[in-house]
Amino acid sequence: MSNIKTCVSLYSLQDEYLNKRMSLEDIFKFLAENEVEGIEIIPDQMLHNAPHPTEKTLAEWDRLLSTYKMKPVIADVFLNTNLYKNRELTKKECVDLLIKEIKLANRLGIKLIRLVSMVPAFVIEPLLPYAEKYNVTLALEIHAGLSFDVPKTQEFIKEMKRLNSPYIGLVIDTGIFCRRLPRVMADYCRQLGTNQEVIDYINDIFAQGKDPRKVYLENGGFPDDLKKLLKSEADHFFAHMADGYENEPYSVLDEYMPYIKHFHFKLFEMTETGEEYSMDYKGVLQYLHEKGYDGYVSTEYEGNRWVLPGHPMVEKEQVLAHQALIRNVIKDLEGQEVY
Repeated sequence: MSNIKTCVSLYSLQDEYLNKRMSLEDIFKFLAENEVEGIEIIPDQMLHNAPHPTEKTLAEWDRLLSTYKMKPVIADVFLNTNLYKNRELTKKECVDLLIKEIKLANRLGIKLIRLVSMVPAFVIEPLLPYAEKYNVTLALEIHAGLSFDVPKTQEFIKEMKRLNSPYIGLVIDTGIFCRRLPRVMADYCRQLGTNQEVIDYINDIFAQGKDPRKVYLENGGFPDDLKKLLKSEADHFFAHMADGYENEPYSVLDEYMPYIKHFHFKLFEMTETGEEYSMDYKGVLQYLHEKGYDGYVSTEYEGNRWVLPGHPMVEKEQVLAHQALIRNVIKDLEGQEVY
């Protein structure tokens, strides 16, 4: 039997926060009023001076958690190895930065850190004693465009399996399960001047059960028939961005289920029928239910980056519609008998 729980990444409401339509407290209040149980946060984005917030900032965080009864589920952490113009960070500098993030997560009451894709595998072993001491699990994000076959991802997975610790795992971003190209992305690029023939070409790749990334890899770059269609900078931009959406079978997760700690349920566009345009969340959740997944799935809205000029930002509406979809599917699944 699965135990699938829901939360919302505050990243989903970043435009509301950035443009000061909502404060952090406004976001907590909004989610609490709509019965959201858990939250995911990028400390760099919403906690001033992270990973060294002031005691005043930490006290305010404590107050918000207590007032709105939110469960802090996961912190999204980045490792900027190119912090300096003239060199990459040394191994020790990388580890030291992540030790600070582990300590901050512990202070925030968070027991899981998402390491952004491409974090080098060499950080895992030296960080493990700190993860154990502070009871914070480290999980690499498997993101569309940077999925399981990418060498750096494979290096992390190899080291994760070697160490075989409950404090090391994976976060899966469901952008690897796009069954259609996000329509909002195509609409946005069309406004930039992308040729409809180029958009149709990419849509056809998905219709064949493939994805642009794999097609590009098979052809050593853009296929010749696509190259003939690329006549402008907007065409090239669209074709390049399209390889960030993958179309994998759910079975790609089979061998990794014991290591999966969390899911980003990517959201690009909720439709009027209550479904996500690009992904089949009934299918995703059915798979997780059958596998007995015990953990959170987090709404992560990224359609905000494709809002057309002059159109309203609909982060709040999209988040609530997505949460309703997930909850309804989970409720239906809980009534199923698992064999």
